Amino acid sequence: MESIKKIYKTGNGPSSSHTMGPQKAAMLFLARNPEADFFKVTLYGSLAATGKGHMTDVAIIKALRPVHTELLWKPETVLAFHPNGMYFEAFKETKLLSDWTIFSVGGGDLANENQEDKKATIYSLNSMSEILGYCRKTGKTFWEYVEDEEGTAIWDFLGNVWETMQAAILRGLETEGLLPGGLSLQRKASSYFTKGKSYRESLGNRASIYAYALAVSEENAGGGVIVTAPTCGSSGVLPGILFHLKKKHDFSNSKITKALATAALIGNIVKKNASVSGAVVGCQGEVGVACAMAAGAATQLFGGSISQIEYAAEMGLEHHLGLTCDPVCGLVQVPCIERNAFAAVRALDASTFAMLSDGTHLVGFDKVVKTMNETGHDLPSLYRETAMGGLAKFI
Repeated sequence: MESIKKIYKTGNGPSSSHTMGPQKAAMLFLARNPEADFFKVTLYGSLAATGKGHMTDVAIIKALRPVHTELLWKPETVLAFHPNGMYFEAFKETKLLSDWTIFSVGGGDLANENQEDKKATIYSLNSMSEILGYCRKTGKTFWEYVEDEEGTAIWDFLGNVWETMQAAILRGLETEGLLPGGLSLQRKASSYFTKGKSYRESLGNRASIYAYALAVSEENAGGGVIVTAPTCGSSGVLPGILFHLKKKHDFSNSKITKALATAALIGNIVKKNASVSGAVVGCQGEVGVACAMAAGAATQLFGGSISQIEYAAEMGLEHHLGLTCDPVCGLVQVPCIERNAFAAVRALDASTFAMLSDGTHLVGFDKVVKTMNETGHDLPSLYRETAMGGLAKFI
């Protein structure tokens, strides 16, 4: 597996696959062709189907500015390697200088057929069962395994991740008004946070989690700076839970960063063995994986064993199996924002359920990952981030 740094990317929303990835690709292509005076970029499949709602065109044109750029949209053409295909062409006057086919594969990552085998491997183990076996043999927990493989420098990185997540929450709680995109959708985080203060403890806790998750998701929808966890579209789940637990139980930043390490390890296993791309496996690979990450992180903070952490993560993903990606108007707003809030609460439920158990259960995390992958590929394309089915069809 790659470094967990690939799970947590800091950047502007609203989409890691449709905004961060294409912007990164455009910047790389520009650097290779500094003498070009004209660019042509063709977007395929899901990128073309929902790119305008995800601000793909804005991200690419901004990255290639001031060079004039023409964008072509071909949603009906899906390239074999991945649904999020891009074809870049650079011209000097009328002469073609260079061309490049690249894919935005989720979580802000880029890949093609040749690059797929050249990923920098950090981790020697690639499945939950292997890592559980290592931890049981050595007596270590998940975050210690991360430190073994990544080195102690990972804690500075995760400290910065946590600071960025908290900043996004605080901005989101303060910002009010309409979100961009034309749905006339009002931000809710601020009012939910205020109303939640008047509720008794149980409802107040849920209201706080809703508010924190909404805050990040609304910042993402507005193009603000967030951290992928594992994607932009699911970026509110993990920080929503961690911020609540820090406020409610006074967990230290050190404990939070260790929880972030464990959460990223869970996300990394899914990314290695399945996908976190909504265009490939639907929203189960985004919000479902985020719920698994948050459930595992919360269980660790509460002192759960590695078996209980694995159980919580398994439930977080299992109970999102089959979740479709059907963004209305191609925007990361409806149903995405509310899904983050509900998944955050569900993550805490999964953690509580696991903590009440001894960690023994029938379905292992690896089996759920395999099931999620197969389920995602069985979903018709209209339910995989094309905005052609589900809620996107009827609203």
